[in-house]
Amino acid sequence: LQNFMYGELTDKKTIDKVRQTFDNYESNCFEVLLYKKNRTPVWLYMQVAPIRNENDKVVLFLCTFKDITVFKQPIEDETTRGWTKFARLTRALTNSRSTLQQLTPMNKTEVNHKHSRLAEALQLGSDILPQYKQEAPKTPPHIILHYCTFKTTWDWVILILTFYTAIMVPYNVSFKTKQNNLVWLVLDSVVDVIFLVDIVLNFHTTFVGPGGEVISDPKLIRMNYLKTWFVIDLLSCLPYDIINAFENVDEGLSSLFSSLKVVRLLRLGRVARKLDHYLEYGAAVLVLLVCVFGLVAHWLACIWYSIGDYEIIDEGTNNLKRESWLYQLAISIGTPYRYNASGSGHWEGGPSKHTLYISSLYFTMTSLTTIGFGNIAPTTDGEKIFSVAMMMVGCKYH
Repeated sequence: LQNFMYGELTDKKTIDKVRQTFDNYESNCFEVLLYKKNRTPVWLYMQVAPIRNENDKVVLFLCTFKDITVFKQPIEDETTRGWTKFARLTRALTNSRSTLQQLTPMNKTEVNHKHSRLAEALQLGSDILPQYKQEAPKTPPHIILHYCTFKTTWDWVILILTFYTAIMVPYNVSFKTKQNNLVWLVLDSVVDVIFLVDIVLNFHTTFVGPGGEVISDPKLIRMNYLKTWFVIDLLSCLPYDIINAFENVDEGLSSLFSSLKVVRLLRLGRVARKLDHYLEYGAAVLVLLVCVFGLVAHWLACIWYSIGDYEIIDEGTNNLKRESWLYQLAISIGTPYRYNASGSGHWEGGPSKHTLYISSLYFTMTSLTTIGFGNIAPTTDGEKIFSVAMMMVGCKYH
């Protein structure tokens, strides 16, 4: 409050209380008499509410003012000259009874109300709103608020499982692994069930409309979800791993089912845009960049191995290409490929899948960081084209 708004009738004790409220970062409300530019007195009902950031520090104050001069009338006018103060107050109350109800001071518990720190700090379901806007709207019993603690925690679980899928799906597709291990098969089946439950929850979760309002109408929620993420979520929760676990499944069909699971990676786009409010923290940015770099290197390693595995055999002669990096790696570590003429009639042996993956990841890491020691090098046209594209991607990180 500026000094030019004070006058002879302004209560100095009230002004001191206002200043103390700001100094102590408190919430409070006052009735104060100030003066307009033409020195006309006006009674104002003033509400002060501190706004805090993610670190629980006050960054600004929200101040609201409502004119309550009709209740006060500190100076007699032509219509009330000679009236007692009680008479003037009685006329004001009878004329504006509804206004009095609107100006009831805020309950102290409402002013100091804080939402769960977990829901505020880990918010993924919606953009973080200032505390004075975070009033829970009335929703039907079966509708979940998108920013409640349960939904926020659930979104983090989905995010973690999405990253798990982003790592395992490219690996299983590229290295053509069948989930014969019972533990991994059960784990992947649990992930599929959780994604299926997420679809059910999304049909009962509010969302923010174009005008910033919270949409809680069940019909609108279902239509919005069907038009946006339903198809992708449905494709991502199908039990491809159970199908691939059967031994009699054709290899090409199994690869197709595994490839369809890559659709799950599109779920990363839905949660990535919710992480922007963490970008103001340097440590969070660093961790995010490291995770993205590692994930990109993992994907490229899977693609790099797929290209080498596809081109190592000369289709014309059914012999191995000695210049292939897979052949050179097998010779260098003492695990050469061998042709099984009496059995399956295919090339067998060679390095283990773990060795192949680590070698592929090593090559992509050295290429993305533009180090490149040359012990693993592209030789075929497909490998060279992919290496050029990978170097261009690596330039974006420098």
